[in-house]
Amino acid sequence: MKILVTGGAGFIGSHLIDRLMEQGHEVLCLDNFYTGSKQNILQWLDNPKFELIRHDVTEPIRLEVDQVYHLACPASPIHYQFNPVKTIKTNVMGTLNMLGLAKRVKARFLLASTSEVYGDPDVHPQSEEYRGNVNCIGPRSCYDEGKRVAETLAFEYYREHKVDIRVARIFNTYGPRMQEQDGRVVSNFIVQSLKGTPLTIYGDGSQTRSFCYVSDLVEGLMRLMNGDFIGPVNLGNPGEYTILELAQIIQGMINPDTELIYKPLPEDDPKQRQPDITRAQTYLNWEPTIPLKEGLEMTIKDFKSRVDRV
Repeated sequence: MKILVTGGAGFIGSHLIDRLMEQGHEVLCLDNFYTGSKQNILQWLDNPKFELIRHDVTEPIRLEVDQVYHLACPASPIHYQFNPVKTIKTNVMGTLNMLGLAKRVKARFLLASTSEVYGDPDVHPQSEEYRGNVNCIGPRSCYDEGKRVAETLAFEYYREHKVDIRVARIFNTYGPRMQEQDGRVVSNFIVQSLKGTPLTIYGDGSQTRSFCYVSDLVEGLMRLMNGDFIGPVNLGNPGEYTILELAQIIQGMINPDTELIYKPLPEDDPKQRQPDITRAQTYLNWEPTIPLKEGLEMTIKDFKSRVDRV
């Protein structure tokens, strides 16, 4: 099969490409390298079945493919808030362009949406029926609302143009190739521990998150793409940890002597995040398999090798 992955040089996209290449598909990787890195796909550059295209999804492009995994969009607050208008454009124009491409060539289209569509949830855990509690004018809304519109577009193309869509709502994901400076909690804590600097906790650390290892997530995306269920479907690990617990686990694994410091909680930071994955279990026969500690060990090893290189 010929498969397009937008955002393919990014953290999740590059792991997905690894799997697709190992299965023998022809893969087109589309990336503008705003947050993606050529380092992530280096091993495939000389492979005749792999093609890298430097392109911004906000501009149309004509390609012939069988499947589109649309992952392109900065996903950490530091990156998506750096240029909020660009983030909205990527989510709206980028998704429009890729849906248009899928419509033209009759390709199956998978949208990588996000748990951020639930905002700061007042329902716990979050199932796909929950419509969310999003501040549409807050500092995170360029991403949250952008993804909500992307989902709307996907379903309108499905209803109006019969485009074969799939929608995944991705919860916190971690693993090798996360960017050191992306401001996400796992990478923050690992980098701070490795450098021996204090671990920064925002608020009192009681807010919760669920952490899914990247190989589990990629398996879920591929099952969704190749199954019959349209979605939306939550993909994440239902194991729930407070931020303080996560800090203490990473601290204990790397450098028990590092101290913890507390800073004010950013605006609209969700207090709880935990996926209800009943749909994924039912329709995709999917659930995460990698426990947090095991995933963190592999992630820390990757970060160590990069810190050592520097």
